[in-house]
Amino acid sequence: MTARQTKFKVAAAHAAPVFMNKAATILKTIALIEKAALEDIKLLVFPETFIPGYPYWAECYPPLKQVSALVMYAEESVVVEPNGEDVGAIQAACRRTGVAINLGISERLANGHTLFNSQVTIDNDGTILGVHRKLQPTYVERYIWAQGNGSSLRNWPLSLGYNIGGLACWEHTMNGARQALLMQNQHIHAGAWPALSTMAGFEAVADAQIEALMKTHALTAQVFVITASNYIDDACLNWMEDNLGKQDLVKAGGGWSSIIHPFCSYIAGPHVGGEETLVQGEIDLMHLGSVKVWIDAAGHYQRPEILQFGFDARPHWADEKVDRFKTSTSQKDPTKEVEDRA
Repeated sequence: MTARQTKFKVAAAHAAPVFMNKAATILKTIALIEKAALEDIKLLVFPETFIPGYPYWAECYPPLKQVSALVMYAEESVVVEPNGEDVGAIQAACRRTGVAINLGISERLANGHTLFNSQVTIDNDGTILGVHRKLQPTYVERYIWAQGNGSSLRNWPLSLGYNIGGLACWEHTMNGARQALLMQNQHIHAGAWPALSTMAGFEAVADAQIEALMKTHALTAQVFVITASNYIDDACLNWMEDNLGKQDLVKAGGGWSSIIHPFCSYIAGPHVGGEETLVQGEIDLMHLGSVKVWIDAAGHYQRPEILQFGFDARPHWADEKVDRFKTSTSQKDPTKEVEDRA
């Protein structure tokens, strides 16, 4: 474990994937990790389902027209196995650069077809610390992704010396999910989002919703919040039109990315729209002490004799009941393998 640092740079990747192309988006993920390293960023947070992209078509077309797209989406979703075909090259990039990441993916069960909306945390030595599976897919997401459970509702200890946990999109409206994280000594929160402000009906409210939820968790949990959103680009819109037909419910742009202090000031951002950037800034964990003088939700401000909280942390899916992140040894070059597939 590296020496504990109190100050270091973090960033949110405000970026669009190579839509519906897992291999190419893995390479883009690696490029963003390498860019972060050049700018001395120690922790990089990616948007919701960055690989292979958020399935915006679910909002735009009748379900019976989406079957072929869903088959393709499953094929392009990520199987999380240590040094495996999908994440091995990303692990190698983290190890090579010393950058830890929280990466939004559409996750597919190994040797199966079931998908989850997930966030995988990889430490700066390339170790997979864990995967959080979104507890409750929202609206039409429910016929794409299965439900996660309390076994992944946790924080993971980074080699930097601090605990990171995350939630995706409107999972942040589940106050119990946020409470579970703050009660487990969370220090840094990864908020993963898709583009919402260019979706029909959300133009006037999406950014305000994201800002409200992210600032709420920063203050009520007393944590640094890194919020990463993708934006919708022409590649996404063209893919939907080419594969499913014309639509006018989702447009280019969107996204809202930032870094928020526990007292709700902006350290960086918010950044919106279709310009790719690493929204970056320095966080100082020493600030938590002064914040906790005022309010410590896991300590003196919780009133446990009045307000009691608990959640079920038992695993339910078969792969969660085994040590699936036990490190395996690979003699192959994972980056070369993914380049061959891209």
